[in-house]
Amino acid sequence: MAASLTSFAITRNGFLPDSNPLSRLSDSYYEPWELIAQRLPGLIRYGIREAVAQLPLLSTERLASEEEWRRAYVILAYVSHGYVWAGEQPEPLLPPQITVPFLNVSTHLGLPPVLTYAAANLWNFFCVGADFSKLEDLSTLCSFTGTETESWFILVSVAIEAKAATVLPTIVNALEITQHEPRDYQVIADALDELGQCIHSINALLDRMYERCNPMVFYYQVRPFLAGGKNMEAAGLPRGIFFDEGDGIGKWRQLRGGSNGQSSLIQLFDIVLGIDHNTEPEVGGARRSFHDEIRDYMPGPHRRFLLHAARMGSIRELALLPCVTDEQRHLRRAYTAATKELGGLRNKHLQIVAKYIILPSKQLWRDSRKGLASASLFPKSNELTGTGGTSLVPFLKMARDKTALAGHLGG
Repeated sequence: MAASLTSFAITRNGFLPDSNPLSRLSDSYYEPWELIAQRLPGLIRYGIREAVAQLPLLSTERLASEEEWRRAYVILAYVSHGYVWAGEQPEPLLPPQITVPFLNVSTHLGLPPVLTYAAANLWNFFCVGADFSKLEDLSTLCSFTGTETESWFILVSVAIEAKAATVLPTIVNALEITQHEPRDYQVIADALDELGQCIHSINALLDRMYERCNPMVFYYQVRPFLAGGKNMEAAGLPRGIFFDEGDGIGKWRQLRGGSNGQSSLIQLFDIVLGIDHNTEPEVGGARRSFHDEIRDYMPGPHRRFLLHAARMGSIRELALLPCVTDEQRHLRRAYTAATKELGGLRNKHLQIVAKYIILPSKQLWRDSRKGLASASLFPKSNELTGTGGTSLVPFLKMARDKTALAGHLGG
């Protein structure tokens, strides 16, 4: 089992790395990148575009390990978003100094050239101890604003990923057991009990968001930098972002920005519990559901893991069977409880959206500026847009309602 998870880049810390991500690239060749990353909050306020114009166009050939490729991806994602969203108006043209290495690094890692959840969360933290779920021991490596609000927002998700790590082998083992007769209902039910307890602990961590994350600072200072170029017409990017690869040669790209929806963890919970989001109405004209499309923004091994898990089916199919034995009744109770906990997690997400996006969007603030924060409404539908480019509240309510529906087994 452990070897199987390792093949999908799943570690003892779950979807997080086995040890701290690199805090800097050791080769002095990449010092220009490191310097701009370290000074990013100040440069965003006083000249990020001028600083990028002075960057040399560096090759990616001297990146010597996966950890270095990931560090390069984090730096280039942060610098590119800082470049686009700094100032009063977004800059739609990314210069070759960013574009060329960013495209190379993204291709190597199997990720799009944009700030993903992997760049902002999975590979962008440092922990002074061995337990990545201890919030007080965590700090961020790259930041747009240098604020505690931004750091806390990122690190709550890091702690959640780490907190859930121990349940991953258990629930994958339960999925595998469903494939064989006779099924060990007791083991599967125990795994569901553990999953429910895990989601309950995640809910407790999510409640800590309010401790050090200021809603107005998040909405007006942090959130604008998380956006990509998809569905951002109202913010000033009708065609997305142009990736100039030199001499004006390149292409326009419309990519979703960073979003917690890109976490593989919650999608795994959906798979295990058989919560189907693929029948939802089209969102923003997409042909695939958001849950399917967003997998393109996950690291390749994690994406393949979710496909592997989905091929095994779900535990819901067993929970729907007539209950004949005590073990089957235990399984059904445990399934309902775990699904209820996941529904509670999605309700908490809606509450956070209300506090950190909806309410601040209705208030003026001294430091507000143009861009995404002040243009976060679709001009026609008047619906709030997430940094991932979705109609925010309807999407989250639909996911919550489908979770609740899955928990109603009847009989």
